[in-house]
Amino acid sequence: MRLLLILCSLLSLVCSNHSQAREKPNVLIIMADDCTYNDLPLYGGENALTPNIDRLAAQSLTFNRAYLSEAMCQPCRAELFSGQYPMRNGCAWNHSASRSETKSLPHYLSPLGYRVGIAGKVHVKPSQAFPFENVAGFDKNCVRNPTQDHDLGEVAQFMTRDSAEPFCLVVALVEPHVPWVMGDASQYPPKKIKLPPNIADTPRTREDFGRYLAEVTYMDGQVGDLLSALERTGKADNTLVLFTSEQGAQFPGCKWTNWDTGLHTALVARWPGKVPAGKRTDAIIQYADIAPTLLELAGGKPEDAEFDGTSFVKVLKGITDEHRQFAYGVHNNIPEGPAYPIRTITDGKYRYIQNLTPGEMYIEKHLMGINGKGALNNPYWQSWVWDSSTSPRTYGLVKRYMMRPSEELYETAVDPYELDNLANSPEYANQKKRLFNELTRWLKEQGDPGIPQDTFEAIEAARRGEHLYGPSTTK
Repeated sequence: MRLLLILCSLLSLVCSNHSQAREKPNVLIIMADDCTYNDLPLYGGENALTPNIDRLAAQSLTFNRAYLSEAMCQPCRAELFSGQYPMRNGCAWNHSASRSETKSLPHYLSPLGYRVGIAGKVHVKPSQAFPFENVAGFDKNCVRNPTQDHDLGEVAQFMTRDSAEPFCLVVALVEPHVPWVMGDASQYPPKKIKLPPNIADTPRTREDFGRYLAEVTYMDGQVGDLLSALERTGKADNTLVLFTSEQGAQFPGCKWTNWDTGLHTALVARWPGKVPAGKRTDAIIQYADIAPTLLELAGGKPEDAEFDGTSFVKVLKGITDEHRQFAYGVHNNIPEGPAYPIRTITDGKYRYIQNLTPGEMYIEKHLMGINGKGALNNPYWQSWVWDSSTSPRTYGLVKRYMMRPSEELYETAVDPYELDNLANSPEYANQKKRLFNELTRWLKEQGDPGIPQDTFEAIEAARRGEHLYGPSTTK
């Protein structure tokens, strides 16, 4: 009898371990590139055609309040992959580098039996901090004209290579990043486009916005192709699919800003039978929360890792609609233009912004300037400047972008494009103080020196792997 009990216990343990192995989901993360979240119909966009993303959302949990820390390609990707804010992982500027000792998804998931790969745009450094397996099939160059055709063969092979091993695959698309040359712009006649209120209405802007929308639809087609490829592998039922739009597009007020249309991102999550389908949540999520969430789902212990984010598995499974109180943001303008450091915080309803050098003029060289043939620049900006002499509204948008006060406060819940600054309103003094105090605490915790961080000295040191500032560094 005792022997029988021992055998039963062993059998139970084996079955339990086998069941846990089967419960480990595959993970497919699909990232757009420079897509303003509320240009998508899923978040109220009135122009773009995105049937595949809409279909995915109908099968998914949609996050109404998902954010990233810095509205630029490299810092936000480093945050997502590492689970750390820009100051801690070290990538606090575009075209810079994280700390060499930074750990990311391959470090956390590979020991748990996962194959961890990336296809498309990588744009994180150094390689020892982000040791993904490179998967072919999607263009890595976000500024190529035209974008190379994608091939799903290598992606499918990666997904099916070893049935005993779960996979985590990031597919980082390069649309709708400039140049806006992909897709069918004839679907978006300029006169029929409904421009967002933070975009000036000029004929050239309408033409460029139509080309941008065409790339959004082209990107949506790639999303559909990836989901179809996943279905063909037979692994869709045990795969957590995350789609995210990254930061805002290359329009004033979106990318390279700390306004909501820069830092707010689309995020939808599908895992059949595990994640509620066709639902939405107001839980506040930040890119830094994704890595600890995946680690927990893989059977690891996020609390043992050096994450800034925390797991939102309970939100995914529909157990709760609450996660974090605040989402934080930073902007360092070098090397995208002259120094202009910005810091921000949101509680999902209100956003508070500090412009640390308000006496300076904000310039973003790609959006406002021209270099060479100007293939990556925005000719519509010159039409804004021209139109500002006769249009008070356009003048106001140009001034908003270039000349900013020391503090901004918005009730984003009712002013989603953040056009009404409440920072000097006595009625909102308590909201401003509460957010100011929490932002101050967070910046101190992160070792953020503010103005000294947005310098060539600081970014060059980071590129050499000699970061000057951070939670555990002093100068």
